[in-house]
Amino acid sequence: MKCRKGISMEILFENMPCITDEEVSKALCFSKEQVVRNLPVFTDKFQKAYSEGKFYQPVENDDWTNGFWTGEIWLSYEYAKENGSEDAKSLKAAGEVQVEDFLHRIDNKIMVDHHDMGFLYSPSCVAAYKLTGNQKAREAAIKAADQLISRYHPVGEFIQAWGPMNAPENYRLIIDCLLNLPLLYWASEETGDSKYKEIAEKHIHTAVNNVVREDYSTWHTFFFDMETGAPDHGATCQGYRDGSAWARGQAWGVYGCALAYKYTGRKEYIDLFRHVTQYYLEHLPKDMVPFWDLEFTDGDDQPRDSSSASIAACGMLEMIKYMDEKEAAVYEKYARQFMKSLYDSYAVKDPKESNGLVLHSTYSNHSPYNTCNHCGVDECNSWGDYFYMEALTRLHKDWKLYW
Repeated sequence: MKCRKGISMEILFENMPCITDEEVSKALCFSKEQVVRNLPVFTDKFQKAYSEGKFYQPVENDDWTNGFWTGEIWLSYEYAKENGSEDAKSLKAAGEVQVEDFLHRIDNKIMVDHHDMGFLYSPSCVAAYKLTGNQKAREAAIKAADQLISRYHPVGEFIQAWGPMNAPENYRLIIDCLLNLPLLYWASEETGDSKYKEIAEKHIHTAVNNVVREDYSTWHTFFFDMETGAPDHGATCQGYRDGSAWARGQAWGVYGCALAYKYTGRKEYIDLFRHVTQYYLEHLPKDMVPFWDLEFTDGDDQPRDSSSASIAACGMLEMIKYMDEKEAAVYEKYARQFMKSLYDSYAVKDPKESNGLVLHSTYSNHSPYNTCNHCGVDECNSWGDYFYMEALTRLHKDWKLYW
């Protein structure tokens, strides 16, 4: 780990209200009901990555985001089952239909030549196997883990994010992949083969030593020299500019550091979590829900990314398991404040307004300085909805991770 300058860990947002347990239950109940309402359209089909005019359209299982909708089904199933709801039966049936589709996808290698196997298969198939013992889900998830490690570069010790494997312009990792790695730890646990875990740990070490900057902001992507594997340079794809901090990327860093510690037990990852999280908190607007890039704040005419707040809340609620009581209370309060702001001002309250769960998210906002397409701006998006439900579930009970 690099030695970086320290930053103060002052407590922020002390006067922001926290979501109550009653509000958590109300939000989970509405979310479950919204998912059930969507099953007639989104069982044989999947939700598009983002809504259009606040409503998701049905698509095939061929994007990196499809697993999040299935994850919402399984979170809803858990909630329905524990409350004795008849909805549990239909939710389980829908989830199992989608598991079949995920097995078909990996067997036929349909749009799987990228690093997002964890996003696709952890909340869908690993979840199904953990909750129901579905053997097809287990088979699909192990095959997805095999696909993920096929993108590992021993030279550089990282999993390549996108594109053909032997092209210098693609010889890079991105911060999102920290959330894909739990699939590999699960695969080692299931199969007894340590190769998955070993690759995951090498990627974690490479990633955190390069995507985290001196001030604890983060790069979206980081390139390596294809011949030597040496670190080359960072760049953004979806952030405002190369030197800024893409809000969702910083949130992936928060959650990714928590998962890195969970699976490795390396104490330096707790300290890294503290600093990456502090940078995130120090660059939030007054209501704690970030603009799409942390470059912007109150008064800037820029879209929000509500999904980032839900992801960060999940990361905090994971990390508090490994902290002493006093420090854990600080981060739990932040997570509850995030969720209160989202629940009050961003969450869908009426199915006539949207068939999603959380408004004002940003998928990809083009700027003069980035390389991304412009789509899904100020809409719902599937991971935002999923992580909103996950955070609520974590506050509701001692949740067993899909990750």
